[in-house]
Amino acid sequence: MSTELDREIARRRTFAIISHPDAGKTTLTEKLLLYGGAIHLAGSVKARRAKRYATSDWMAIEKERGISVTSSVLQFSYRDHAVNLLDTPGHQDFSEDTYRTLSAADAAVMLIDAAKGVEPQTIKLFKVCRLRGIPIFTFANKLDRYGRAPLELMDELEQVLGIRAYPMNWPIGSGPDFRGVYDRKSKHVHVFTAEGRHGETEVQERLVPWDSDEMRGMLSQSEREKVSEDIELLDIGGDEFSLDKVRQGQLSPMFFGSAMTNFGVRPFLDAFLELAPPPSGRESSKGFIEPTREKFAGFVFKIQANMDPSHRDRVAFLRVVSGRYDKGMSAFHTRLEKSVRLAKPTQFMASERTSIDDAWPGDVIGLFDPGQYRIGDTLVDGDTFDFECVPRFSPEHFAIVRSKDPMKRKQMEKGLEQLAEEGTIQIFQQLQMGMKDPIVGVVGQLQFEVLQYRIEHEYGANILVDKLPYAHARWVVGPKFDAKAFDWEGNRQTVQDRDGSPLVLFRDEWAMHHALEKHPELTFLAHAPQLKASSVIVSH
Repeated sequence: MSTELDREIARRRTFAIISHPDAGKTTLTEKLLLYGGAIHLAGSVKARRAKRYATSDWMAIEKERGISVTSSVLQFSYRDHAVNLLDTPGHQDFSEDTYRTLSAADAAVMLIDAAKGVEPQTIKLFKVCRLRGIPIFTFANKLDRYGRAPLELMDELEQVLGIRAYPMNWPIGSGPDFRGVYDRKSKHVHVFTAEGRHGETEVQERLVPWDSDEMRGMLSQSEREKVSEDIELLDIGGDEFSLDKVRQGQLSPMFFGSAMTNFGVRPFLDAFLELAPPPSGRESSKGFIEPTREKFAGFVFKIQANMDPSHRDRVAFLRVVSGRYDKGMSAFHTRLEKSVRLAKPTQFMASERTSIDDAWPGDVIGLFDPGQYRIGDTLVDGDTFDFECVPRFSPEHFAIVRSKDPMKRKQMEKGLEQLAEEGTIQIFQQLQMGMKDPIVGVVGQLQFEVLQYRIEHEYGANILVDKLPYAHARWVVGPKFDAKAFDWEGNRQTVQDRDGSPLVLFRDEWAMHHALEKHPELTFLAHAPQLKASSVIVSH
């Protein structure tokens, strides 16, 4: 068993792509799938007008708005590697979903726009990756357009993010003159040919020695001198390559290319799979759990309802941490404290699912969820413990949600309950007499739009969303807390969460600090009392 387990661990790679919106993340995702053989024709961004959508954007609102609002899992094989690509939303209002997905990744690809460099959302996501200590690979995208000098981008990574970069390759030209990338290790140039296909199919490329007559004939004297100067500067003054530093998240291998034209995609994918780490273990309540542990263990990091609208089903995304998953097996559900059958296992290509017989550490599998899973749940065979790796969030925007049609209230309530179980929203119950309409809390404002859209299109109910003037939520712990008597001058409102725990919504920081000073006998928490503080991110 151990030999087979070791072999399966060694060939797996599980990673997420992080970026600021519009850096080209969805396009790069598609091109990795194209080169991995998972799709045969990539739908470029321009082709959206022709109603061909990105493979990873499967939800109806994503297709209509042209944005990613939920994470998806994309799995494919490439050169004897089993690849789990975790595609994440780029928009900051959905960063909560991205942060959770990063808990299931062993490496991250940081995509930056070569013209814009490091942008705000990239900084936030980079900090989460660094906090977790996962390796970060950098892909400078959109070299098919004129952008900033590669050396300037390298310097910005160090100045803004505090990480040194080691260019694995170097661009030959930019904009319309972008013709290839120089491989520093082999001293060859990957020369690309566009063929006017807009990146729909694999690009033609060939390796040409840098010192060959053919290469000299491709470049002008000034172009060749510029590239030679840059390479010499990197060799003399740049960092030495260290795989240990890469694996520790201290050095970022850097690549250049254009996801739109496919230039540089295959050289990046080949190098990434060679350098990225195999699946790692996770911290638990009983210490670090190695992937080589013989017994199965995993954790739920995402729940998605209605991936198949015709069946109204719900899927729990589980990251396998150790051992082997076998179809039909049972495992101990630590929160429910009972054994459960892990039913209908599937692997993903966005919304498309394929039944599987087994899975190994690093794999992400979908389990049929009849309502027994929550984000952060641990499933384990053998000795029990809880994984402590899925972050929790305190909402920052609040609204009362009402059904426009009283006859559709049950559909609304079902939709809200399922979206809350996904972690998309949090539901709070009002405590004042006669106040039966729920309060919904979200991390980003745009989530309200997604809420309205999904309740209407997936559950058949139209809702009204009345925004509330609160900005902070704090759970309350104390022996003398009278929830119904705590509201004060409209600056705060006391509610209950789904588990019956009281919390207070505050209008602003002043109101929150006033309550802290006036009620020293109470403890105000940024997370529910039953949750582990080690798995909480208060603010992002």
